[in-house]
Amino acid sequence: MKTIVVSGGTDGIGKAVALTYLGRGDEVVVLGRNAEKGAEVLAEAERIGAGNRAHFIAADLSLVSETRRAVGEIRDRFAGIDGLVLCAQHFRSSRLVTAEGFEHTFALYYLSRFVLSHELADLLAAAPAPVVVNVCGPGVDFGEIRWDDLGRERDYSGIDALMQGSRLNDLLGVGFAQRRPAGPVRYVLLNPGSVRTGFSGEYDPVMAEQIEAARRNARPVEEGIVPVLAALDAPPAETLSASMTGAPLELTGPAFDPEAARRLHELTTALLADAAS
Repeated sequence: MKTIVVSGGTDGIGKAVALTYLGRGDEVVVLGRNAEKGAEVLAEAERIGAGNRAHFIAADLSLVSETRRAVGEIRDRFAGIDGLVLCAQHFRSSRLVTAEGFEHTFALYYLSRFVLSHELADLLAAAPAPVVVNVCGPGVDFGEIRWDDLGRERDYSGIDALMQGSRLNDLLGVGFAQRRPAGPVRYVLLNPGSVRTGFSGEYDPVMAEQIEAARRNARPVEEGIVPVLAALDAPPAETLSASMTGAPLELTGPAFDPEAARRLHELTTALLADAAS
């Protein structure tokens, strides 16, 4: 029996992955902000006879303190985890700053994934074939990292903030592998393409119209989770890999630049230290 942790597991791809593994007889921990949706996942688990193997941890992952509390709860309950699936994401047309001082998209889409990846690495290493599946946006040639303005204070755009997050997650994968080149944990950056999920977000009228059109043309969730399940079932041989709609990507170019990854890791570590103090 495997133990799988899913952030953003109350909706869309994360929820579908969680219920799939519960249906197979595995143990699943779902992280999410909405307690009502968490209760719905637990109720569905109960209906399929998996109630004793389903766990929900309510946490606002846009807050570093809440993410670390969730990490602490996982550590208290489990000696090892086989898979970590990172799905939490929420679009914002208007800029929002969290109570800890971080821009919301940067905090939820990148910082929570950094904290979960690195601070659960030892629990992952205790499993026989551990893997992190970061559902993000590799393979998309769009998105600028504003090294001097990661919070997008200048000329905020929801799309720009989201795509910066995707580029940060590319470098997160590179940085994770740099620090554990010979370790057992495999890190997979996975772009599932357009999938018919809830498209969690707060949209202005123009963006809402575009999202509705995207939803109509997107693939069903059952198709979108196929590469996620494949990575969890048979982790790649490489320490770091990336794919887009199931097709492998070359780890070359600015998106996977080793020096940029080192720079980002050091900067993120400093930001987290400041937040903790």
